[in-house]
Amino acid sequence: MQEQLADLKEKIGVAQDLSYASAVLNWDQSTYMPAGGAEARGRQMATLSRLAHEHSTAPEVGRLLEQLVPWAEQQDPESDDAALVLVTKRDYDQAVRVPSEFIAELYSHVAKTYTAWTQARPNNDFASVAPLLEKTLDLSRRYAEFFGPSEHIADPLIDMADQGMTVAKIREIFGPLREQLVPLVKTITEQPAADDSCLLQHYPEAEQLAFGESLIREIGYDFERGRQDKTHHPFMTKFSIGDVRITTRFRENDLSDGLFSTIHETGHAVYELGVNPAYENTPLASGASAGTHESQSRLWENVVGRSRAFWQYAYPKAQAAFPNQLGKVDLDTFYRAINKVQRSLIRTDSDEVTYNLHVMIRFDLELALLEGKLAIRDLPEAWHERYRSDLGITAPDNRDGVLQDVHWYGGIIGGSFQGYTLGNILSAQVFDAAVRANPNIPTEISQGQFANLHNWLKSNMYVHGRKYSVPTLIRKVTGQDLSIEPYIRYLRTKYGELYSL
Repeated sequence: MQEQLADLKEKIGVAQDLSYASAVLNWDQSTYMPAGGAEARGRQMATLSRLAHEHSTAPEVGRLLEQLVPWAEQQDPESDDAALVLVTKRDYDQAVRVPSEFIAELYSHVAKTYTAWTQARPNNDFASVAPLLEKTLDLSRRYAEFFGPSEHIADPLIDMADQGMTVAKIREIFGPLREQLVPLVKTITEQPAADDSCLLQHYPEAEQLAFGESLIREIGYDFERGRQDKTHHPFMTKFSIGDVRITTRFRENDLSDGLFSTIHETGHAVYELGVNPAYENTPLASGASAGTHESQSRLWENVVGRSRAFWQYAYPKAQAAFPNQLGKVDLDTFYRAINKVQRSLIRTDSDEVTYNLHVMIRFDLELALLEGKLAIRDLPEAWHERYRSDLGITAPDNRDGVLQDVHWYGGIIGGSFQGYTLGNILSAQVFDAAVRANPNIPTEISQGQFANLHNWLKSNMYVHGRKYSVPTLIRKVTGQDLSIEPYIRYLRTKYGELYSL
């Protein structure tokens, strides 16, 4: 089987190369590309995506998998080669259902819609992008239908991002979580709000960039294999295990936006940088799912980056970087400011306690759109109504309403948001496991020592890439199945202390 295995790796490697080339074009479009390049960029990305799809679904790949899968199923479950065959088979079975022409149409449309969104949001102009979003919804439904009948039309789209998850399973998690979060939000927001005025001063962009980069270097982001650039909506992208990039944005009147976006994307990046180098250019060479990926961005951003221990070390550095803004502000005031709980409009700016309510709103709206119960033309008002009912606030416009998230304008509708809450849940569960294995980690964080935590995560989680199914990976890393209990305990402990609950 070694000859067939080598042949398979060579063939799927071509598809990987084409996908990474498309990712380079996407990164460029989101960072430096002039607006005039949008039409050609859509065509170029469509071409590369079609070619990648054709290579990954070629008949010869199917024939090789027919020979290799029986062999792989008889191997040791820990075999990298067996895992490669089985993961490739899963990807192949999904991809072969979708015509290459559809993939080209989808990527061309997404590139056009993303460019339109970058102009529509600052102009508060939902009407200009609504027709494009209508087509996105149509394409999303068509995409789901390629996978045949399912309990819910969104199930195949969710499964592509978070393998094994369905609408029913997500609701089983979201229901109990919401029951815990709503009263916690109510209890906290009935108290006087924390003073966050120290964050809402003038912080020059260049100084924010320098300070953020100094922190993520210490956390473990390798600038020999990565870089940071500006964009409209922060993201991480990967072109190889040796080239994993992050982007961020800054507001000069709010330190927290750029700072925590930078740490968040670094969490994604260190995960990808920690994948076993032997998996390079194969389907194993990425994070296991959207939820596991988000667990690492939220672990580093929140469980570490918003912890008191982290700022016991980092706050003197912040005061040195911003003496006029923070020189006379004590650590406790700053710590309370970065963990202020409030009912807010913007998901990416929201606190840990309310964040998942934002996700649940989007998840429900996605389902309603796909089910045909909600029309695109009615989406802005539906958005406002959910914010009124769930968070007690309403955006003054669509810029901070339905236009705020890039996901529906830079991809499909469906499967986009559940990973954020799954990641939050997992972030606490994974950190608990790390501390059980290394009880000194909290103390080390307070001293600016992140190596033990980073190395434990790399050895127990990052290195495996997509080798294991998500449930298997979670059990290997934490010794448990996915559970909301560690996350609820984390929130109640942290915010109980902050708000004297």
